[in-house]
Amino acid sequence: MKNPQETRTEATPLAPEPAGRRALLGAVAVGALGLVAMPAFADPAGLWKRIQARKDLLIGLEGTYPPFNYVDKHGQLTGFEVDFAKALAAHMGLRAKFVPTPWSGMLAGLDAARFDVVINQVTITPDRQKKYLFSQPYTVSGAQILVRKGDQDKYASIASLDGRVVGVGLGSNYEAWLKNNAPKVRIQTYSGINTALQDLEIGRVDAIINDRLESAYLLKHTDGRVVAAGQPFSKQYSGIAMRQGHPQLQAHIDAALQALRKDGQLAAISNKWFGMDITR
Repeated sequence: MKNPQETRTEATPLAPEPAGRRALLGAVAVGALGLVAMPAFADPAGLWKRIQARKDLLIGLEGTYPPFNYVDKHGQLTGFEVDFAKALAAHMGLRAKFVPTPWSGMLAGLDAARFDVVINQVTITPDRQKKYLFSQPYTVSGAQILVRKGDQDKYASIASLDGRVVGVGLGSNYEAWLKNNAPKVRIQTYSGINTALQDLEIGRVDAIINDRLESAYLLKHTDGRVVAAGQPFSKQYSGIAMRQGHPQLQAHIDAALQALRKDGQLAAISNKWFGMDITR
């Protein structure tokens, strides 16, 4: 979602407060969730066979990034990506074993084989594709317009915001995008989304531009006073990152991901955490 997560300016409001934010947590294991026959694929490096032998899929994630992955008030690792990873591993006949790691060392940890994959909103970019294998996208992000209830038809596009005051995160990708693509918009910057939402509700700004996925979570906690307007733009796609040279693992992960789409589990997990399907 972020590239690499540079637009994050403030913890999501009303999300459970994780213990030791950005701290390195101990690995958390979860139980096996079933077995599904999978097709055979070539893998010259043999990683898939080693994963099958140990029966654990080692997954790198932050564990401090609600609602995607975080530690709840009971000390349990939870979130959208935790549920997704468990379901994905189950379709491959594996257990999901999480290795919480600070984002700053996440891809280095993958390089060093501390885990098999990273499931942590890693944006698929051309530069990253030169170094890593990626699954098919499992979330679709991008910029989303947020407005007061009743204004969603009035401000359904960037063009409709010409001359209006629009709130964005200070130094975010969206501030730069508006400056380059919507010069008639009057930009108001904020260091945190909570203040921006407050100003939107009382009319100090006409709209907010924010990340689509974070916005979906935010809107669950505004009692309908703030709504999304129009379709997301400047889309970004996040996938499961793997080291190069392991096409068999990539193929099994893609097959499991397709199975989750087909049986509705992926959409159900998304709706549980965001109230909408963010996976397409």
